[in-house]
Amino acid sequence: MKVFNLCCAHGHAFEGWFGSEADYQSQTERGLLSCPLCEDTQVTRLPSAPRLNLGAAAGPEVSAPVEAPVSQAQHDHAKALAALQGGLLQAVKAVMANTEDVGTRFPEEARRIHYGEAAARNIRGQASAQERAELAEEGIEVVALPTPKSLTGPTH
Repeated sequence: MKVFNLCCAHGHAFEGWFGSEADYQSQTERGLLSCPLCEDTQVTRLPSAPRLNLGAAAGPEVSAPVEAPVSQAQHDHAKALAALQGGLLQAVKAVMANTEDVGTRFPEEARRIHYGEAAARNIRGQASAQERAELAEEGIEVVALPTPKSLTGPTH
C-alpha cells in the first residue's frame, strides 16, 4: 500500500492510498483522482521524505530515494492544513445531516420561518449574494457554506 500526499490546483492538501505506484499513475492518467474538498481533478503529488530509523543499523549505511527535501515546518504546516480541511468536511457533513434541504426556495423559506409563517427548523439551500444581503437587511441571519459536490448526494 502506498500513501501519497496530494494537492489540488486550489491548494487543498490530502492523502491518497494506492495499491502501487502504477495504480497511482493509472488513476492520474485516467482523470480518476479528485480533491475531496472541491472535486478539482488537477491533482499533483507533493514531495515527501520517508522517515527511516537507521541510527541502530549495524551494517552499511542505507539510503532511500527522496523526491525533495521537506522541512519540519512544511510537514507541520501540511498536517495542520489537512486537519483543518478534515474539520471543515466534518462540519459540512454535520450541517447537512441536521438540516432540511429547501433548494432554491431558501430565501422564501427563511423568511417564512423568520416571520412565523412556517415551523421553525434548520434549513439549507441556495441563495445568491444579493439574496443573502436582503435577508440580512431583514434581520435574518444566514451563513454561506461552500459544499463539495461529493457531499451533495444522500448523507451516509
